[in-house]
Amino acid sequence: MTEGSRPLGAAYDVALLDLDGVVYIGGIPIPGAPEALQQAKRSGMRLAYVTNNASRTPAAIAGLLAGMNVPADEADVVTSAQAAARLLADRLPPGAKVLVIGATALRLAVRERGLTPVSTAVGNPAAVVQGYGPGIAYAALAEGGLAVRAGALFVGTNADSTLPGPRGIQPGNGSLLQVIAYATGTAPVIAGKPEPPLHRESVIRTNAKNPLVVGDRLDTDIEAAHRAGADSLLVLTGVSRPADVVLASPTQRPTYIAETLDALLQPYPDVTLTDDGAACGGWTALRAEGGHGAGLALKGSGSAIDGLRALAAAAWQAGEGRTTDDIKAALKELAAAGLPT
Repeated sequence: MTEGSRPLGAAYDVALLDLDGVVYIGGIPIPGAPEALQQAKRSGMRLAYVTNNASRTPAAIAGLLAGMNVPADEADVVTSAQAAARLLADRLPPGAKVLVIGATALRLAVRERGLTPVSTAVGNPAAVVQGYGPGIAYAALAEGGLAVRAGALFVGTNADSTLPGPRGIQPGNGSLLQVIAYATGTAPVIAGKPEPPLHRESVIRTNAKNPLVVGDRLDTDIEAAHRAGADSLLVLTGVSRPADVVLASPTQRPTYIAETLDALLQPYPDVTLTDDGAACGGWTALRAEGGHGAGLALKGSGSAIDGLRALAAAAWQAGEGRTTDDIKAALKELAAAGLPT
């Protein structure tokens, strides 16, 4: 898909941006990201920041972004806590008791939806909602387990198995959810990416008509876009790498591929499919043996990201079943052209 001579950001009314790996990494802004977002906003694109993180309030996140010179107000931030709270409000009567396990931000989101947050299973709460919080203790999980076993609806803000921390990768909310799930035999309903509730919440809050989902992870951001029927832009500043993109399953293939958020400010180049491959910019990707082999060859010059776009298009056209070995030579060509792989 291409957008001709228009900047990519001009083709969509709202960018639904992931945060960690897209705007910043570990609280440090990604070089060039604040400037790209400032220019995109000046050009007329609305920006919303959509995160699976349920431990911070939208106001706190907006303050963090503003401190990085990223254009953001509280109303521009949408969290999985808000999505979970709407999910609960849609299923429960006003004022219903909800046992909240997680940070204060989640408790506030539940209260804002007209529900009553509680901390114990006493009184038979109608639901249990669990989100990440660094202070979660066994006692809270035990209360949640008692309530779920008694019939309470079980909701998780997100199912991310891990989260990055200053000392490395740590257990995320998805791992913590397994305590109650394993003890009760009840799987939680998930509100965060890649499930639809968070995207729905984002569209409602921004009134987006034609949103572009922007993320760094195929398994959350891009899959969420597929499930919602939205176009997506993958940036290579976070988790997913070029090999992941080329080998992606159909439900995790982005509409657009870029190195950084600068892609919002530029026209997206044409990607031309042929019988045995694809071309983009000065690059051509060909399937081995005229399209009958598993391997992919890449030749050309110019911007390395165009080479990746051609390589991915050729691989996706040919279907699934390839491995890293099948694209190893092509990845070396991209690395030689300056694209970190």
